[in-house]
Amino acid sequence: MGEMVSYPSNGGTSEGYLAIPASGMTSPAVIVIQEWWGLVPHIRSVADRFAEAGFVALAPDFYHGETTSEPDEAQRLLLALRMDEAAKDIAGAADYLAGRPEVTGKVGAVGFCAGASLALWSATLSERIVATVGFYPVLPWESMRPGWTDYAGKAALIHCSEEDGTSSGEGVQTARRAIEEAGGSCQLYDYPGTAHAFFNDDRPEAFDQRSAASAWARTLEHFRGKLG
Repeated sequence: MGEMVSYPSNGGTSEGYLAIPASGMTSPAVIVIQEWWGLVPHIRSVADRFAEAGFVALAPDFYHGETTSEPDEAQRLLLALRMDEAAKDIAGAADYLAGRPEVTGKVGAVGFCAGASLALWSATLSERIVATVGFYPVLPWESMRPGWTDYAGKAALIHCSEEDGTSSGEGVQTARRAIEEAGGSCQLYDYPGTAHAFFNDDRPEAFDQRSAASAWARTLEHFRGKLG
């Protein structure tokens, strides 16, 4: 089980859920970026799973305590989120993690749905973030204006659902091309027959246990290989 912590961000203070491996050994770190529901129990459990797998995990709370299970309310919260402020929170989270004694210094970022696009974008925001993973990203890049040149030498992994159009989707291909043209690497995986949010075991209408297990294993392999 983790705990809520505060960390400096953009001249102020942000909060997030921090989970630390029980081993007490220094570890690489991962920023876990929420879906449009907010910092809900599912996201906390993902952070806990990363800690169990040997990573220090921090899930920023972009909605400042608000959460929802209703799509209309989730859309309202997401539309009210200022992407530039979220970006600064992510960069602040990377600095905070890199400064903790439990962290080796290398940081990754993983996100889901709207958070997946933020996770992929995060490597353009902080030199500390060297590896990213996006589960079924959906946000248009135009709202973020990423400077993809900052991806040189970094690595991205994108998990694509069939409902979202698989890896052939325009948004996924836009990210892949930009990352590779910037000198980074981008690996894509398709999960046939899956719905959007197939990794979220709190959404039984979408959850796919086999695909979720496969995506999780690939995510851990990616971060272990890139973060050490």
